Amino acid sequence: MSNQAVIIEHAPKWREYYELCKPKVVVLIIFTAVVGMLLAVPGALPLSRVIFATLGIGLAAASGAAINQLVEQRIDAIMARTRNRPLPQGELNTKNAFIFAVVLCVISMVILVYKVNMLTALLTFISLIGYAVIYTMFLKPATPQNIVLGGAAGAAPPLLGWVAMTGEVSSEALLLFLIIFIWTPPHFWALAIRRREEYASVGIPMLPVTHGVPFTKLQILLYTILLLAVSMLPFVIHMSGVIYLAAAIALGLGFIRQAFILYRSDTDDHAMKTFGFSIFYLSVLFGFLLLDHYARIFIRYFFL
Repeated sequence: MSNQAVIIEHAPKWREYYELCKPKVVVLIIFTAVVGMLLAVPGALPLSRVIFATLGIGLAAASGAAINQLVEQRIDAIMARTRNRPLPQGELNTKNAFIFAVVLCVISMVILVYKVNMLTALLTFISLIGYAVIYTMFLKPATPQNIVLGGAAGAAPPLLGWVAMTGEVSSEALLLFLIIFIWTPPHFWALAIRRREEYASVGIPMLPVTHGVPFTKLQILLYTILLLAVSMLPFVIHMSGVIYLAAAIALGLGFIRQAFILYRSDTDDHAMKTFGFSIFYLSVLFGFLLLDHYARIFIRYFFL
């Protein structure tokens, strides 16, 4: 009886598997994917396809996160930011985590192939491999440009959402991809500045480790300027209107301001504020894409 009680006490609980999926990251991925779905359809949405596409993309993202933690469990055990994750803490073993990740991947692919379309399934699988294998196993430990080269996987969700609704890759979908692709380096490098000593201790060549903090701060500032220009392209190609344009300019200037304060600072105290603003920036920017989209539909329907 006592042995059985010990087994039950140490059995992995749902929360450990939940944390293995990096839920906060997956929520942002799902949000941008859903925005891509909503922007792709000018009228009523096929609700069942939206549900299945969201579920499939979300499960694939969770699978990639689990594989990432499997590969990096030794590193995670050393770094303060990650040492409380389920694998370093021994709350899950490698075998169970691997099986869980594979099951999530298989379920996501089945859903996307049979309930959405083959192209979405293919692109989602490529994104999963790009993040969990190419970025995690090869780029991250090999080059300070890891987050730039590996950013394509993280930029894919709105494109996946668009393809789930239309069955094709369009210029608008690629533009959504480009916005997140340019956003990723300044977002992640701000965090890397604050955590540079941890990355150095585990041999990860993040940009602040290999090129120093001043150089990284300059790169963040330059990328935010580029991001402002890229974020205005939806208006330029008539994908969005003045509501989005005003928001993109205001948010872009706000991001540049945060990056400039960080660049002028002699310390890294502003790094986490810049990191936090980057998350706010992307969420609100995509929110205004939706607001502008439906405002234009409303105006066309009732006034034109």
